[in-house]
Amino acid sequence: MKSDFKKSLFIYLLVLFSFSIFYLYIKHSVGNDSTISEWFINYTGGFTKRGIIGQISIFFSRLFDIGLRDFIFGFQVTAIFVYFLLTYSLLKNLRPNRILLLAIFSPIFLLYPVAEIEVLARKEVFIFIILITYILIPINKKFEKDCFTLVFLFIGILIWEPLIFFMPFWFAIDLIQNKVEKINFIFLKKIFFYLPSLLMAFYIAFNPITADQHQEMADVLKYEFNERCYMSCELLLHKAGLYQQFQAQFGKYSAEVLIRYFLIYLIGFGPLIILLKNSKLKDKIIFFKNFNNIFFPFLIIISPVTVLHSMGYDWGRWVNIAYVFSFMSYIFLYKNNFLIVNEKNIKNNFISKIKKGYFIFLFIIFCFGWNPKTVITGDVASFPGYRIPYKAMKILIN
Repeated sequence: MKSDFKKSLFIYLLVLFSFSIFYLYIKHSVGNDSTISEWFINYTGGFTKRGIIGQISIFFSRLFDIGLRDFIFGFQVTAIFVYFLLTYSLLKNLRPNRILLLAIFSPIFLLYPVAEIEVLARKEVFIFIILITYILIPINKKFEKDCFTLVFLFIGILIWEPLIFFMPFWFAIDLIQNKVEKINFIFLKKIFFYLPSLLMAFYIAFNPITADQHQEMADVLKYEFNERCYMSCELLLHKAGLYQQFQAQFGKYSAEVLIRYFLIYLIGFGPLIILLKNSKLKDKIIFFKNFNNIFFPFLIIISPVTVLHSMGYDWGRWVNIAYVFSFMSYIFLYKNNFLIVNEKNIKNNFISKIKKGYFIFLFIIFCFGWNPKTVITGDVASFPGYRIPYKAMKILIN
């Protein structure tokens, strides 16, 4: 079963990576692509949020005298490749039961950015790379892990400052692997490694780019690279302040939206929820010790994402990012034997007991039959397992 899963995971990721390259190539030259617009943000007008990747892209575009979009395309492909490679390294040696298998192939996980290409290679892919790299560092390398946290969390904030809403996952992992049972010197020392990132996130939040700085950045894009500052790049000026970000959401909420996303979270996270409710920590870790399983602690850890839902309309993205952090955190605990898993309850779950043929049908429908759309107003998409290759074939034929 282990070798079969390893081979299936490799093929799955290879297929997703192939379609990722295809769709990134198709859309990297599109004049209104939302991903490219985000990658245009840079520091030429002064310091601003999310500018580091754009500044790197501009530097190498000048250095190698190639088009800015062409370099960004190569950068995006490289980032996706590293993300999939690290994911494969993390998951390849698992021997998953049916519940874990459904959690791995959930449509709000690896499949999602390829199904919703507006999300493909957005800057959170760098955050995923940083998270998985941290998870893959052996737990006995405490000094290396602390240095990694200090440096790369800070870089992560420079890349995509909403990382601050997911830092509780990182901190929880840190406390568990260091077996911190109460507020003591170790606990306080750990906080130190997060302070630079927290301070930078607050500085970014309360120091938006000025109109003159934004114009200077736009002029560099226009006159040197023949590119206009649009969408995410343009919104940097008109939606930079905290109140503006919350205000932009007014009027988009409805009972239909809230019910839809409640069900998306419930169904998409369903297999992972079953695992969380049947797992508890071996050690009495601070903030976890009073719970019989890790479901409610995870619910508390994920709760800051509601703020992100209040600030931005890419609700499908927030679901995907929340799932990546939740699932990767669980896998870290699972692989490093921090958990006591109630295997008996999992084996007695109705999914584990249904016949193989019915499970295959359920697997296909759950994993490849639906996915959330990108924005809050979008409905649920159907059959991404069919639409992803169909759309590619349609583009090639036309």
